[in-house]
Amino acid sequence: MDVREFVKPKVNPSIPQISPGDTIRVGLKAMEGDKERLQHFQGVVIKMRRGVAGGSFTVRRVSYGIGVERTFPFQSPYVQDVVVLRHGKVHRAKLYYIRRLSVKQARLKERRERALEQAMPQEEEPQKEQPSE
Repeated sequence: MDVREFVKPKVNPSIPQISPGDTIRVGLKAMEGDKERLQHFQGVVIKMRRGVAGGSFTVRRVSYGIGVERTFPFQSPYVQDVVVLRHGKVHRAKLYYIRRLSVKQARLKERRERALEQAMPQEEEPQKEQPSE
């Protein structure tokens, strides 16, 4: 018996298809006392984990010269929205090597073909009206 047959992970509809190397902005629900606000965390996806518990993804950014990494579960109710800003061109599934690089060296090239498809959707030709007889 496999555990996956019994546990069906819930998919968060606010998380689009992301992959390592993508630059994303994650909107989180932050609770401060009795108030609730939206807090954003922007960085590069360095790790994706899939599994029985639904999986998670790790985002890295450099803030004031210090590297900060945060791991977000796919099923978390605190993740409000995820926006993909750029699709990075990488050859690895885990980008741990970025940790030892400087900020300038850690910049990734952009995947153009995927970005262009999303930016310019296919236009449909307008239907010509048939003259009525």
